[in-house]
Amino acid sequence: MTDPSGLLSRYNEACEEVGQDPSPFICKVIDMEREDQMLREKQGKEPTEYMDLNLPGNNYLITETRLTDSDMLPLFHTLKNSTYVQSIDMRYNNIGDEGAKHIAKLLEETVMLRSLNLMCNEIGPEGGRAIANALQTNETLVSLKMNGNKIGNKGGMAFAGILQVNTTLEELDLGDTDQATESVIAFATVLNQNKSLRHFNCNRPLLFSHQEETTVHMARMLKVNKTLTELHLQKYDMRDFGAERLVETLVENLSLRYLDLSCNRITRDGAKHISRLLKRNTPLQILDLGYNRIEDDGAKYIAEALGDFNNSLSHLVITSNQIRGAGLCAIAKSMKSNISLTNVYIWGNDLETPACVSFNDLVESGRLELPNTDVQPYVVDGVVYLSELSHGIRRHYYWTPFYGPDVEDQKSKSILM
Repeated sequence: MTDPSGLLSRYNEACEEVGQDPSPFICKVIDMEREDQMLREKQGKEPTEYMDLNLPGNNYLITETRLTDSDMLPLFHTLKNSTYVQSIDMRYNNIGDEGAKHIAKLLEETVMLRSLNLMCNEIGPEGGRAIANALQTNETLVSLKMNGNKIGNKGGMAFAGILQVNTTLEELDLGDTDQATESVIAFATVLNQNKSLRHFNCNRPLLFSHQEETTVHMARMLKVNKTLTELHLQKYDMRDFGAERLVETLVENLSLRYLDLSCNRITRDGAKHISRLLKRNTPLQILDLGYNRIEDDGAKYIAEALGDFNNSLSHLVITSNQIRGAGLCAIAKSMKSNISLTNVYIWGNDLETPACVSFNDLVESGRLELPNTDVQPYVVDGVVYLSELSHGIRRHYYWTPFYGPDVEDQKSKSILM
C-alpha cells in the first residue's frame, strides 16, 4: 500500500472481512488523494511518499455523517501494516471507548504513524487508558491530540504513567479532558525526568482548591525540565501567587519558548512579577496573558520590560485585561524601541482614543502589520477607532479552514499546537 489506490483496495477488503459496508466518507477522502496524485503525475511532479489521512467530522464539504466506533475496526485492519499513511486526523467525530480500543491496537502495531488527532470525540476514561497503554510499546507516534475527550483523572493518570517510559512522543494535548489535581501533579512529576516531550497542553483541569498546588508543581518542574518548549496552563484559577512561583523558576529555564497563562486571575501584581521574567531576557518568545486582569499598571510593567530590557519576545497577547488608554499607549510606545516584538493582540480592552491613535501610528508606519494583530484602525469624522480582526494567536486551534488562503498558511506554519 504505497499509493491511494492500494490503500482504497485494502480498505474495501478489510470491510468485507469484518462484514461491514465501507464508509463513504473514508472512501471519498482516499479517492480525493488518488485524484491529487494523478494530477501531480500529469504536471510532471513526483508522487508524494506519504499520505495524511484527514477525516474531520466537521468538514461539511465532504461528509454529512461522522465516523463512529464501528468504522474503527476496518480502519485498523487497513492501516496496521501500512507504510504509506503517516498522520490521521479524526477530530469532531463520534468515536467512543470501543473505537478507541481499535485505535490503541493500531498504535501497538503501526510502523509509520507519526501524528494522531482525536480532538473532540466521545472517548472516556476507559478509551483513554487503552490509548495510553498502547503508547508504552509504540515507537513512531510524535504528536497526539486528545483535547475535548472526557478521559478524566483516570485517563490522565494513565498518560502520566506512559510519559515515564515513552521516548518518542513530542506533543501531547490533553486540554479540556477533565483532569484533576492528582493527574496534573502526576504530569508535573514525570516531566521532571521526561526528555522527549516538547509541547504539553493541560488546559482547564477541574480543580477544587484555591491554594494553587498544581501551579506550584508545574513551576518546580520548569526549574529542572530542559526539553519542554511549549506549555499551556489556561483556566488554572491562577492568581498572583502562582504567577510569582512560575517566574521564580522560569528565570533559570532556557528551553521554554511559548507560555500560555490565559483565562486565569492574574492582576497587576502578577504582571509585575512577569515583567521581572521579561527583564531577564529569557528565550521566551510567545506570552499569552489574555483574559486576565492586569489593567493599566500591569501593562505598564510589561511595557517597561519590553522597551528597555527584552529582545526575545515576539508575540504578546493581552486581550480582555481591563486595560485602558494609558496602558495600551505604553505597550505601543515600547514597540518603537523593541524590534523583536512583531505580534500584539489587544482586543477586548478599553480602546480609548489615545490608544487608537498610538496603534494607528504603528500600523501606518509599518511597525505593526495587520496580519500580526487583532485590531484594524479606521477613521470616522476625523476620530480614529479600532475594529476587531480575526487574527488570534491560536486562531485555528478549534477549527481549521477547508479552503482559502488560510489553508496554505496552516501548511507553512507549525509554531502553534
